[in-house]
Amino acid sequence: MASFYEVMIERNFSSAHQLRGYKGKCENLHGHNYKIEIYAKGAELNNIGLLIDFGDLKKAADEIVKYLDHRNLNELPPFDEELNPSAENLACYICEYMNSRIQDERVKVWKVRCYETPTSIATYQID
Repeated sequence: MASFYEVMIERNFSSAHQLRGYKGKCENLHGHNYKIEIYAKGAELNNIGLLIDFGDLKKAADEIVKYLDHRNLNELPPFDEELNPSAENLACYICEYMNSRIQDERVKVWKVRCYETPTSIATYQID
């Protein structure tokens, strides 16, 4: 296995959602205090010894958190029609968003963990 550097940031937001097609209580509108962990990796550091500036990573994460925070996810694209707002789909969506915002070919956001609760976690990971 090749060696690489990894950095991680955490963010929190609160949102409501309801799972379409789910047979149970989660088909009803309810909310979560989400925690997300965003992991970036790369094989080489820049000229000052950083994989990525934490500030740059946090800025991109704050953009997506601002979009999701204190909203009904079922009313926001792509969760309004295209995707069910599950923790799994949220993790994937956030990972793809983060990679669209990172403008450094050395760095890739490769994993996002989405905590619906402290004990219910979904992870999306790019190999």
